[in-house]
Amino acid sequence: MITITDDNFSSLNEFLDRKSFSKIFILVDENTHEYCLPVLLGNMETDLAFEILEIEAGEEMKNIQTANQLWEILTEMQADRKALVINLGGGVITDMGGFVASTYKRGIQFINIPTTLLSMCDAAIGGKTGIDLMHYKNMVGTFTFPEHIFVYPEFLETLPFKELRSGFAEMLKHGLIADKIHWEHLIRMQKLDAQAIIPHIKTSMDIKQDVVRQDFHEKNIRKTLNFGHTIGHAVESLYLNQKNPVLHGEAVAMGMITEAYLSFAEGLISAEDCDLIIGNIQKYYPYLDISDFSDDDIFDLLLNDKKNAGNTILFSLLSGIGACIFDHECSRKSISESLTFYRKLNDA
Repeated sequence: MITITDDNFSSLNEFLDRKSFSKIFILVDENTHEYCLPVLLGNMETDLAFEILEIEAGEEMKNIQTANQLWEILTEMQADRKALVINLGGGVITDMGGFVASTYKRGIQFINIPTTLLSMCDAAIGGKTGIDLMHYKNMVGTFTFPEHIFVYPEFLETLPFKELRSGFAEMLKHGLIADKIHWEHLIRMQKLDAQAIIPHIKTSMDIKQDVVRQDFHEKNIRKTLNFGHTIGHAVESLYLNQKNPVLHGEAVAMGMITEAYLSFAEGLISAEDCDLIIGNIQKYYPYLDISDFSDDDIFDLLLNDKKNAGNTILFSLLSGIGACIFDHECSRKSISESLTFYRKLNDA
């Protein structure tokens, strides 16, 4: 269940009153510790003891070493199976905290309080938890729903512009795969700021929830949520391997451009729609330099994508603006052509 909460977090306090938790552990990074935790603690009314668990910010922290440290801390603090983990942060925190909670003592309860646009509209919703393995994105994880998700949109005011724009990529994706009207509302935005985006958050959240309700374990339609992520994740992983991480939304924007081109090349959308999609994504996102990465580098990662069947690389591609298919096989030649197309955009 998701609640868009008010200024005093009364819905969270009602939730804590109804439940019988033994102790609360609040997971933050240094950014949410500074900017968001004081807001939460200033409004959270509970007699329960709580502990603050802090990790460093960044995708590079979403690994088994960090998970192990958190498991050890929970053990040292004698967390039992009636404890509650509150994940206060962006996608890394909700992914990591959900994974740690869902595996500690075979599962303790957790809630998500997303603080970034990316986590509000996407990462915190849907019950996917996970960590990266080596430089492969989200290779180890569980499907486990949080007990509740509390969304406090005013946290967006704390975000740097690049983080806000990163999350906006997922909103654009939601429109492209499922809701043409949502897409059209988003591309009419002249300025990306919290107040302009907040009225559209619920639509994106509803799209994500509706898809997840139909296919929790990602056997079919939930795969459409991966549009832009097949190539986007590969490029994000390569940057991560260089120890030069890019924001998830920047990689997804690049992925949506290449995969929109693939959709056109496969005869699924018209040239007009392809140009419209790519032009509007370019309006918000700068070119992401992939000159350090060869096609072979990218293919090596594509072959490890979770959606594949054997050695067949499967994509979720657009069949129109607001419509998406999944499990579409693309040849290496077509994928290379899409990467060549993207590289040439920098010369335009």
